[in-house]
Amino acid sequence: MATIKNVAQYIHELLDVDAFKDYAPNGLQVQGKEKLKKIVMGVSATQAFIEAAIEKEADAILVHHGWFWDKEDPRIIGMKHKRLQLLMEHDINLLAYHLPLDAHPELGNNAQLAKVLDIHMEDVMDGQGVGNYGRLDEYMSLEELGQSIEKKLGRKPMLINAGDHAIRRVAWCTGGAQGYIDKAAKAGVDAYISGEISEHTTHTARENGVHYIAAGHHATERYGVQALGEHVAAKFGLLYEFVDIDNPA
Repeated sequence: MATIKNVAQYIHELLDVDAFKDYAPNGLQVQGKEKLKKIVMGVSATQAFIEAAIEKEADAILVHHGWFWDKEDPRIIGMKHKRLQLLMEHDINLLAYHLPLDAHPELGNNAQLAKVLDIHMEDVMDGQGVGNYGRLDEYMSLEELGQSIEKKLGRKPMLINAGDHAIRRVAWCTGGAQGYIDKAAKAGVDAYISGEISEHTTHTARENGVHYIAAGHHATERYGVQALGEHVAAKFGLLYEFVDIDNPA
């Protein structure tokens, strides 16, 4: 039978966790039962997700957004206390992987989003491998690409038009990576895709002639954790299930 120690160690090595400088601890964040039968995956370790995982009799939950972020209040009070109490009452392990899950070349958020959106990956955007460059099969207008993304992700993206050029070469980074648009612009891509948008993102896109697509933080980061969970479940003979807690952000 799989143990939390064996599973956590395997994921640690698979995602090369030690290679990343991150904003939160990656790996086992809350310890629960030793032996595992079922793992439930989700984007964020919210109270609603934990409650759903309890109903599904999870022994461990695997998420992209865990807890204990830099600069947050470290006290276990209020919302954090309620979440932690639920996990500990039901002896459920919490495994969370942030940047290492974004960057994995096969199971990561960016690699999996590329598969969903039919983008051919060519290169990485930074030294940690977070974000990618690639190409579409054929040229598309901004509106056509936006419609394709809406159909595939089930969420209408925000489109920032930066000219009348068609799109073939793209860059992308899931989640809150709108700041990477500067890297995308320097690389000369036609469009950059991320999850969120800031006020300055619009101006950067327009002034650099790079179309920008904000496809949703949650919507772009549903796929890596599913791929990782399915991989781990197959490796250790675990039951698994993905729970999607809706988030319009």
